[in-house]
Amino acid sequence: MNFVFISPHFPPNYIHFCSQLRKLGVNVLGIGDAPFETLDNSLKKALTEYYYIPNMENYDDILRACGHFTHVYGRIDRIESHNEHWLETDARLRDDFNVFGIRSSDVQRIKFKSHMKEEFNKANVNVPRGYVVNSIEEGQHLVQQVGYPIVAKPDKGVGAVGTYKIENEEQLQHFFSIKDKHPYMMQEYIEGKICSFDGLLNKNGEVVFYTVHQNCDNVMDIMHHNLHTAYYSLRHVDNDIYDQAIKILNVLGLPERFFHLEFFRRPSGELVVLEINMRPPGGLTLDMFNYANDIDIYKEWANVIVNNHFDAEYSRSYHCGYISRKFDREYTYTHEQILHRYHNHIVHHTDLEPMYWKAMGHYAYLVRDPHLDKIFEIKNYVHQLGHSNI
Repeated sequence: MNFVFISPHFPPNYIHFCSQLRKLGVNVLGIGDAPFETLDNSLKKALTEYYYIPNMENYDDILRACGHFTHVYGRIDRIESHNEHWLETDARLRDDFNVFGIRSSDVQRIKFKSHMKEEFNKANVNVPRGYVVNSIEEGQHLVQQVGYPIVAKPDKGVGAVGTYKIENEEQLQHFFSIKDKHPYMMQEYIEGKICSFDGLLNKNGEVVFYTVHQNCDNVMDIMHHNLHTAYYSLRHVDNDIYDQAIKILNVLGLPERFFHLEFFRRPSGELVVLEINMRPPGGLTLDMFNYANDIDIYKEWANVIVNNHFDAEYSRSYHCGYISRKFDREYTYTHEQILHRYHNHIVHHTDLEPMYWKAMGHYAYLVRDPHLDKIFEIKNYVHQLGHSNI
């Protein structure tokens, strides 16, 4: 099997995908903008060949790289980056080399919020009321239907980047005075907590792994108010989120993919779907899969690619929590005190790449315990601000 991995060096944990493919005898053919000598040694060992392209935004150069691989190794079987930024490039390459997976004709449904909403409606799940607006008059018409507050977000975008919460007419006027030319989706503001349904599909479109993560705050508030980021996996998956997620995945019909579905859960308990990403959840969430279940998701993904099997058994033995810190705070307890006090619970800790700082924090701890109370205890300890009297 010939597997072209786009940008295999970023994020750093994606190196494990390449290593596990290589262990199964796959030719892992990397294309990236980092010089080969700068790559991690384990990635160098996993790659059959690496094609360096200084400017990865030049599609012709990537096309040429894939042509070279085809000439040397034969037909390309898979092309993947697992990265939202390269989703359209991946799809275009699959078109050009007739490779299995998401094609350009599929991209709109998973990149544009307005098209996602059409898929959600086909699945008959709850969605926020709203639509793409092009003028202040259309925005005012939506307000007449749903009232304030409303949320405006780029129709094509990821997370809370470029997202606005609009609470009155003055803010609506201001938004239209500063918005760029790109289409914006406007919808009712949903009061509730964000939770995600995350996992992996095999080549038949069957869910072979799934779990749920609960956010302590939503990303829009984190980015707008400089809050801490914290979220955790659940040991029990409620039937309603499982049922709605399966409906959506069945409608999309995009097999052999990771998925990350985001929902609001209202105070009443009702679920409202927010968006879907057909890629791994961001940051360290893949590693949280592993620590919560004592599995190796990188190995099992490679097994799905090569053999269409997911062999690991999992029972969600632990809650796994993500707890971030920011360098602009003065905390009560030092990093060393955290490690000393909770060394039996901290399974990983690391600096984060600058591109993640705003949404994910500057430093992250992954912690696990069978009991959610312990996760919150550690979160409160890590986030406590001010001088200690100890």
